[in-house]
Amino acid sequence: MTEAVIPTAPPRERLSAESRRSTVGAFLGYFVDFYDIYLPTIALAPALAYFQPKDLGTVASTTIYYVTFVVTLIGRPVGAAFFGHLADSIGRKRTTVVAIGGFGVVTLLIGLLPGYGSWGWFAIVALILLRFVDGVFLGGEYTAAVPLAMERAPQSRRAEVSARIMLGYPFAFIAISALTTLMLFVAPTASGAYLSWGWRVPFFVGALLSVAVLLYFRRVEDDEPAAGGSPESPLRALFARGPNRRSLGQIFLLMTGMWLSLQTAVSMMPGLLTKVLKLPSTAVTVGTMTMFAVLAVVYLGVGRLAERIGRRAVLVLFAALTATVVPVVYWAMIANSDPDGGSVGTLVLAGVVVVIANAPWCILSAYLPERFPPEVRASGFGVGYTFAVLIPSCYSFFLLWLDALLPYKYTQIPLVVLGGLLALAGALMGPETKHADLTRGAS
Repeated sequence: MTEAVIPTAPPRERLSAESRRSTVGAFLGYFVDFYDIYLPTIALAPALAYFQPKDLGTVASTTIYYVTFVVTLIGRPVGAAFFGHLADSIGRKRTTVVAIGGFGVVTLLIGLLPGYGSWGWFAIVALILLRFVDGVFLGGEYTAAVPLAMERAPQSRRAEVSARIMLGYPFAFIAISALTTLMLFVAPTASGAYLSWGWRVPFFVGALLSVAVLLYFRRVEDDEPAAGGSPESPLRALFARGPNRRSLGQIFLLMTGMWLSLQTAVSMMPGLLTKVLKLPSTAVTVGTMTMFAVLAVVYLGVGRLAERIGRRAVLVLFAALTATVVPVVYWAMIANSDPDGGSVGTLVLAGVVVVIANAPWCILSAYLPERFPPEVRASGFGVGYTFAVLIPSCYSFFLLWLDALLPYKYTQIPLVVLGGLLALAGALMGPETKHADLTRGAS
């Protein structure tokens, strides 16, 4: 009588030394990218008066605040298209190095800018122009670095590698929040110190981080241009009638939904908690940093889950949760908020919203490159990931329109539902890609 044989899971493939270096490089690039994205909304926000006349009205001041953030988002698609073309044509590593060097220089220049007292209105114009150029280089960095890391990762562990790379997002948010909080303590706004020099420190740190990432990328091996022997432009091949354009359309729908739900459920959360629900800013800062620490752990779990059940299943699952569970929790958070009764309950519900809406993002660095063949992979990843942010970036106008139908503090909920539904439709339209061979193209 023979003993029953208990099946065991196949051993996990090990990451090669070059795969580890490419993964760490992509993670560091994402970290610096998101650190830089949050500079105007977190570090510069308390000192924006430095660039404005003292008698500027609230509406104009708030508009400038939003513009300094939005111009970066507008610059990213431009950079994704331009540097994606370069990454497919001349190589991923060389393109990454140029992009990192570019936004490092621009971030340093912003930190050196004089204020309204010296340059007048040109100070704010220079800030906005530099933030746009910064966005161009930022869009180029991940467009080149992420496909490089995915192409060197083992097929059975690409979603895990993607999750590790995307840890740069929560870590960057925690880092910029902690550094800004420290600077506000060292150089209080009441004394004028933060307004004159305190805000510059996070920008100088960002420039130094760019130099560090640039030096690290020298250790990453060069790659051969994926489209080097093709007479056709990668961008032209991406938009030509056929499978590439169909993949791009599906990715655009998916990412439009994911960006819309992210902007309304996550990006607006700190402002909603402090300005609308009137929670103490210190509690919100600590609570938000805690949410992103939890999110980092969830990312790793979702990456493993995507290796077991597939990318498509994970995207469908979280899109459905975003369209159904997140709006209910969002409503409960607002309806039951009582700043006099404590902030913990509200912050816990806010954390549930942030984690669910954010969780599937960790596998996009694997899923999107898996949808395109090598010769257009960087272009497809960059354009599909970045151009979809343009419509969701107008969410503030959508909220004003919805304000005529329901109380303003609830206007985010319909947009969260719409974002979840669009992401669900996009995920269902696409194939499962976990078995894609990135040396030959997407499945």
